[in-house]
Amino acid sequence: MKLLFDHALPFSFAHGGFQIQIEQTKAALESLGITVEHLRWWDGSQRGDLIHFFGRPSGQYVDLAHGKGMRVVISDLLTGAAARSAGALAAQRFAIVVAKRVLPHSFCARMNWESFVKADAVIALTSWEAELVQRLFRAPARRVHIVPNGVAREFLGSSDEQIAREDYLVCTATIAERKRALELARAAVRAGTPLWIIGRAYDEGDPYARRFSAFAREHRDVVRYEGAVEDRQLLAQIYRRARGFVLLSSMESLSLSALEAAACGCPLLLSDLPWARSAFGENASYCPIASTPRTAKRLRNFYDRAAQLPRPTRPMSWEEVARKLTSIYEEVRNTSS
Repeated sequence: MKLLFDHALPFSFAHGGFQIQIEQTKAALESLGITVEHLRWWDGSQRGDLIHFFGRPSGQYVDLAHGKGMRVVISDLLTGAAARSAGALAAQRFAIVVAKRVLPHSFCARMNWESFVKADAVIALTSWEAELVQRLFRAPARRVHIVPNGVAREFLGSSDEQIAREDYLVCTATIAERKRALELARAAVRAGTPLWIIGRAYDEGDPYARRFSAFAREHRDVVRYEGAVEDRQLLAQIYRRARGFVLLSSMESLSLSALEAAACGCPLLLSDLPWARSAFGENASYCPIASTPRTAKRLRNFYDRAAQLPRPTRPMSWEEVARKLTSIYEEVRNTSS
């Protein structure tokens, strides 16, 4: 079986979870002996059995692939939808239904809704995403599969080792508004909880990133910020020594950094959003997206209780993810259109 991976956004434009997911999935599949190539849009002679599109292709893209005898699997991140309230989701669903009835097909086609119906399989990272693709975009239930992200081997060493945990909390995230690093830093200063924030901005000139950097410099006694940590072994050590992991983003699909911290046995404090509860359930603590004083109170409570909190369950490795995906690919390839 030969797979073609496709994605619409160049990695050089924006680093993040999708890039890691694509790179790690490709490497894990290749370790199982499966041939994987990135789709070369300029190469008219390239062939494959199946396209795995990371993102949301157009309905026409799926039709054209089928016309060439290739099946299409979609992995889209429903980051925005996954954070909306029940009322907002109901309004979105109603708007989609009305738009399909009253607006020109050419307009609706640009929204790429129909790709979820036409694709041979849809991969969701959580049960919540699986519900959303069916509820909002009418993806057939039989074609929706839940396969969470994996973590690298460096994070999957024994989490039961007797390592003395230090006093800091850690947050690994892109320095961007939806990740709320600045809001978390303000809450940490108010609560007096040492915090190490690891990550970098998409653009160092971004106003939000500049405000965060200025605040971190002003409060070095509480907030530690030195940019990203590229060494996965070192990052695993940081997680294993941290008192707890915190991610209070306003929107998320399935946080890779939260999975990495979980693999290292680090207690989790996450935004109280459906993605987090569907992924971690009772094995994490939750904080509503709230004002600095309310967030600081939750943060202090988490900090004080971290040693007694339950440890998250072990996430899958990327090799385990690859085996699950291979089973889906085989099923798709062997199923009649």
